[in-house]
Amino acid sequence: MDAPAGSSRRLLAAVAAIALAATAASPAAQGPASDGRGNAARAYDELLDLNVRDGLVYYRALKGQRGRLDGYISSLAGVAIDAAPRDEQIAFWLNAYNALVLRTVIDHYPIPQRSSDYPPRSIRQIPGAFERQSHRVGGRAVTLDQIEQTVLSGFHDPRVYFALGRGAMGGGRLRSEAYSGSRLETQLGEAAGECVSRVECVEVDRGANQLKVSSIFSWRERDFVAAYAAKAATPFTERSPVERAVLAFAGPGFLAAERELLQRNTFTLVYTPFDWSLNDL
Repeated sequence: MDAPAGSSRRLLAAVAAIALAATAASPAAQGPASDGRGNAARAYDELLDLNVRDGLVYYRALKGQRGRLDGYISSLAGVAIDAAPRDEQIAFWLNAYNALVLRTVIDHYPIPQRSSDYPPRSIRQIPGAFERQSHRVGGRAVTLDQIEQTVLSGFHDPRVYFALGRGAMGGGRLRSEAYSGSRLETQLGEAAGECVSRVECVEVDRGANQLKVSSIFSWRERDFVAAYAAKAATPFTERSPVERAVLAFAGPGFLAAERELLQRNTFTLVYTPFDWSLNDL
């Protein structure tokens, strides 16, 4: 027996609505995952909130929750991130880098010592952790070094280098939250400010008349010079480009006494050795 016409129309409408909802919920329909606001990214955000304190990581506890971290990293593999807005792209790659560092560490935790060149349990004790191990992210195969030196450098904002935890005490302070495209400017501003406030990153040594700065400024000298050298104050025009860049980058965070010493313009710029000790709690 045929169903009444009204019932058929209602049934077809219901089926269409269900199909539309399913399509909208599918990853392909949502477009780029960008800074990762999907379920997997929220799980990663929660992992950071639970396991990161003041830039240090509960690696032992995180290792027991690695299924959620693996799920997040797996979700990054096929994301068409190049079509996303710039800030969302940056947030995506920062989150990818930091998550991959976390997984690299817990894959080998506790890290055995293989070399006397680096501290015990350092991520540098893992062969090829940065330059050889390949990861599938954003539709391409990349190493950690390639994310930093090729992908992130292309955005011409050196603050990103202080948003990378690197699994080390000398790196940027890992946040207890993921980076977000909608909040990126604030988050990168905070990362830069944290650098200036930490002696591991910037220190004015009044006794030695030295400005001691992280080796990161040396590693990424070209990027810092391009972004900041022209912004240095007039008294420093005869300084080298990288010195002017450091002064412009760190200047807003100097104390009055530190600023007074630097304005005498007799100080020496010194790069401090990078601390590769594991940022473990």
